[in-house]
Amino acid sequence: MKRLLFTLLTLTLFLTSCKNQEKTDTAKVEKPITSAVKNSLEIIPITHATLVLNYANETIYVDPTGGKEAFEGQKQPTLVLVTDIHGDHFDIETLKALDLKNALLVAPQTVVDKFPEDFKPTIKVMANNDIAMVNTVTIQAIPMYNLREEALKFHAKGRGNGYVLTIGEERIYISGDTEDIPEMRQLTSIDKAFVCMNLPYTMTVESAASAVLDFKPKQVYPYHYRGTEGLSDVAKFKTLVNADNSEIEVIQLDWYPKN
Repeated sequence: MKRLLFTLLTLTLFLTSCKNQEKTDTAKVEKPITSAVKNSLEIIPITHATLVLNYANETIYVDPTGGKEAFEGQKQPTLVLVTDIHGDHFDIETLKALDLKNALLVAPQTVVDKFPEDFKPTIKVMANNDIAMVNTVTIQAIPMYNLREEALKFHAKGRGNGYVLTIGEERIYISGDTEDIPEMRQLTSIDKAFVCMNLPYTMTVESAASAVLDFKPKQVYPYHYRGTEGLSDVAKFKTLVNADNSEIEVIQLDWYPKN
């Protein structure tokens, strides 16, 4: 009898243990799996050379023009980049109209020299090849200038800045007004590149494509492509790039919306 009771007790404990183990295993399966959400870069074309970049808590205005209304619905900037003194890059009335109280404005000295006395944002002057850390963004000022003899009057070397931004894990190149200069061709590890191409002020689509094929960004965005003869042939630019390197993604955004 004792042996029978011991057997029944052992069987009961075994079944109870299996039942509890089943519940535990089920709980493990049903437990939700969570993972960190990776921030992504949002690119908003405004017009011509003007764009907005959003990443996490950073909102970057590049060459803001078009008045306050051009940025309606956009987040307030944490960083403003100005590349050069020409009106399609430096618009003092737009800058004065924007809310820059939480923003640092980065520009070359020639731009800052043109600020009126009543405009006193927080400013950081950067010259070619300077490197700075602003909030969570690393900024490197890149030369931008003309090469062709007939175009040297437009953009002298050392006056304006292109920029390479390190945002999160990506390196973003903004060319500003330039031709296919050695400093562009020698860039490395660029994830996204905004490359100008308009005559007579910058370069041809052929020169832009040749430079892009040298520095091999993962993605390239044609921008600043309206010249005196209208819009440059960005479809041809894409064909030239991908005929030689199909791994470079050419992305066309709407920089010149019809009103």
